[in-house]
Amino acid sequence: MRFQAFSRKAAEQRSDCLVIGTFERSELGDEAAGVDRALRGRLRALLARGDFSGRAGETLLLTETRGLASTRLLLVGLGTKGQFSRRAWRRGVQTAIAALARTRIATAAIALERPGLRELDDYYFGRALAEITGGTLYRINDLKSTRKPRPPALARVLAGPVARSGLPEVRRGLAAGAALAQSASLLRDLGNLPANVCTPRYLAARARALQAVYRRSVRVRVLDEAAIRRQKMGCLLAVTRGSAEPPRFIILEYRGSRRSRAPLVLVGKGVTFDSGGISLKDPPAMDEMKFDMCGAATVLAAIDFAARSALKLNVVGLIPTCENLPDGRAVKPGDIVTSAAGLTVEVLNTDAEGRLILCDALHFARRFQPEAVVDFATLTGACIVALGNHHSGLMSNDDALAQELLEAGTRTDDRAWRLPLTEEYGEQLRSNFADLANVAGRDGGAITAAAFLARFTGGLKWAHMDIAGTASVSGQAKSATGRPLSLVTDFLSRRAGAAT
Repeated sequence: MRFQAFSRKAAEQRSDCLVIGTFERSELGDEAAGVDRALRGRLRALLARGDFSGRAGETLLLTETRGLASTRLLLVGLGTKGQFSRRAWRRGVQTAIAALARTRIATAAIALERPGLRELDDYYFGRALAEITGGTLYRINDLKSTRKPRPPALARVLAGPVARSGLPEVRRGLAAGAALAQSASLLRDLGNLPANVCTPRYLAARARALQAVYRRSVRVRVLDEAAIRRQKMGCLLAVTRGSAEPPRFIILEYRGSRRSRAPLVLVGKGVTFDSGGISLKDPPAMDEMKFDMCGAATVLAAIDFAARSALKLNVVGLIPTCENLPDGRAVKPGDIVTSAAGLTVEVLNTDAEGRLILCDALHFARRFQPEAVVDFATLTGACIVALGNHHSGLMSNDDALAQELLEAGTRTDDRAWRLPLTEEYGEQLRSNFADLANVAGRDGGAITAAAFLARFTGGLKWAHMDIAGTASVSGQAKSATGRPLSLVTDFLSRRAGAAT
């Protein structure tokens, strides 16, 4: 897929198809009004007849385009003009790309009305358009034996019209969005694979594949079970005891800046299948527990983006990965295990396994003397109860770091919501038999999970993102979403000075 920006009037831009938006009640924005003048009023006449309502999600492809430089015209409904927002614009772009994908159109000029520069500046306009295009054209990597459908013909997207002074920023945004779309496909592919394919060893192999692609900037080490034992990661080893699949601890290092610069450390939960262990989950929707490694996939994709974009910073990715299954050897409720940090943990619920493998990874992160540590995990159903599927949960011991992540989510429409992390929640984890318990009851479950992790992050600038509600969707559209990669890559780009 190639992306370009254009500055000439929409009616004068050559392409296989020009895409413009119209509002309800036959209202036209500036771009559509210019196209109507070039068509000598035929667009307004069509709307006046009621042939196109302008409702959000509606499209109409016209082939009679005498007066335009493009050979086709796609109308996209943008809803009510007075309620037009960045969210409505994003939906309009997604609707347009989906409609184009059903045709054999190879080149499209997207000239939808867009919100003002304050709401969507030139850089983020380009970034969002390329990201939405890649996400809309993504096809699930299914393992069906039937013949695959023909891929979309769309190969080139032109974005505009843009003032000449804004072209450099739009081009930078398009490049960033194109890289993001490719990295997001990696994330979604990994999340969508079944657990009998995407095992801990498979994740390790995909990490090594990144090193093969980016030899100059990415280094990968993989610790096997014996090496994990030498690191005294007793919590990770406890989770994996019930599985025949051996665990792995994956270390990725991306170097894009001087060696003396402290890295950012990203930690991703990599439970490739979570049955709950002895604390077995209810059978409905247990198949979706293959998505429990989306935190790990986020870290792999973030490293891919950093290398693909040649970001000028250093990033370390840490991925503890295993399966959580019931077995005669599996960890049991009431067992006490010792973490790599030396703290003992009473395992009251074996389905609270993500925090166990993450605590050993967070302790391991200390050796890199990082600028900051951010972990990503499909950690708790409680976070879905609190925030639904719209916002990722964010908890942190550092206000400035939390604000950076929140603002990155706002800029990219990949939003997070900060939850409190005060000491009262940590007090709920007291145990009569160990230094702490791994659960603290139902109330505030997402926060007490973060409070558990916080016990292993003293002295670090750390943030935890609970992506249980945002990393995947259920039902007929079941799939990994690619979130929160947009937020993460913007955060990295800002730290590298590569985003405005």
